[in-house]
Amino acid sequence: MIPLTLKPNESDLVSTDVDEGAKHFFVWTIGCQMNEAESSKASAILRQAGYLPTMLEENADVIIVNSCVVRQQAEDKVAGKVGSLARLKAQRPDLRIALTGCMVTGQQEQLAARFPHVDLFYGPSEFERLVEIAPEIESVDVDLAELPHFYQDGSVDPDVTAFIPIIYGCNFVCSYCIVPYRRGRETSRPMGDIVMEVERLSARGVREVTLLGQTVNAYGHDLAGQPDLADLLAAVDRIDGIQRVRFLTSHPKYMSDRIIDAVADLPSLCEHINLPIQAGDNEVLRRMRRTYTVEYYRERIAYVRERMPGVTLATDIIVGFPGETPEQFEHTLQLLAEIRFDKVHVAMYSPRPGTLSNRWVDEVPWVEKKRRHRAVEALQKEICTERNARYLGQRLDVLVDGFSKGRWRGRSRGNTLVFFDAPGDWKGRFVDVQITETSPWYLLGDVIESERPVS
Repeated sequence: MIPLTLKPNESDLVSTDVDEGAKHFFVWTIGCQMNEAESSKASAILRQAGYLPTMLEENADVIIVNSCVVRQQAEDKVAGKVGSLARLKAQRPDLRIALTGCMVTGQQEQLAARFPHVDLFYGPSEFERLVEIAPEIESVDVDLAELPHFYQDGSVDPDVTAFIPIIYGCNFVCSYCIVPYRRGRETSRPMGDIVMEVERLSARGVREVTLLGQTVNAYGHDLAGQPDLADLLAAVDRIDGIQRVRFLTSHPKYMSDRIIDAVADLPSLCEHINLPIQAGDNEVLRRMRRTYTVEYYRERIAYVRERMPGVTLATDIIVGFPGETPEQFEHTLQLLAEIRFDKVHVAMYSPRPGTLSNRWVDEVPWVEKKRRHRAVEALQKEICTERNARYLGQRLDVLVDGFSKGRWRGRSRGNTLVFFDAPGDWKGRFVDVQITETSPWYLLGDVIESERPVS
């Protein structure tokens, strides 16, 4: 599961100014990076049709809400957001509102009855339907299907990083997961299309790309010749200007030696692996229908660390899964203490209608789920404190991607968050930062060597 986000689409937060002679759009996105990529493509289509982005939904002529239903909390936030737009629609009947994302698939009629003020419900990647709320799209002289997911033009500063979907859907049927029912079976994009998109992004100033998929390391099995993710990584590694490549989210079953070797051997591939385990007990994994054992997972991590001794690791954990006993949960804590991940995304189990586990009794009380959630967080804080302390006094190669809380912000090749103070504009630059302070969640340091900043 890719971690949740909740925000307007950042690639379109250009200005609060409104051009009185133009139409404007606002995109609100919650969910995974795949949702962010699809929001950005919708934004690209609207830009091509002459619309301009606005940071304020009350100034928009078109509002798109991109939804997530991986957990009940996310679905509740979407419902609250869409419901809040009814007031704006009543004040401005000409406002056009669209709801998209995983919440929509197979639910259009129910949602239309629930939210009558919404003009359009369209599923993930059904971009052609945007013409129903933005008729100007019909006159656009461009093949909309060829627009990159992360679009930039001359009116905005190039983004430093970009997310590129490479495979859609999921063929696994994990008992807790609604994604296969909402996004369908796996469909890989042709390698040539992906390479062309990354080349365009490189030409516009992007320095780092992250290849996306619900099961990203299943890439290629449905294409002619059956290329795999390692083949695609090699092709992207050869693109001039792209200096860092990442990918997520992977499934342990498909984390082959060949893919691990590619990450270890290709210069642009970052030494960071995101590999969800979900639980540290084999019986829980069996009930989750995860198709691997704890022993197999350990073996994969061991090979990753053999090939990349300095690798950083991230994983996902679900606590309070139906039937998970206190002893089984302790097995999860023991595995986390043994492997010592650099990042753990932990979530309390949330029943999802239509999934297999939704038929089972959700017998772990909320209070106990919360206790287990806090136990994972406490252990991980201790582990991250120790893991990050090893960077004190070291130099890290940091790609600066923005300015936050009065400091410049970037990430190391291992995906560790680093902050530093320095005058000038450093966005998009690579800097050597000597670490002067560590914490469980980020590092602070001083610039030692760098590309020349923009003054």
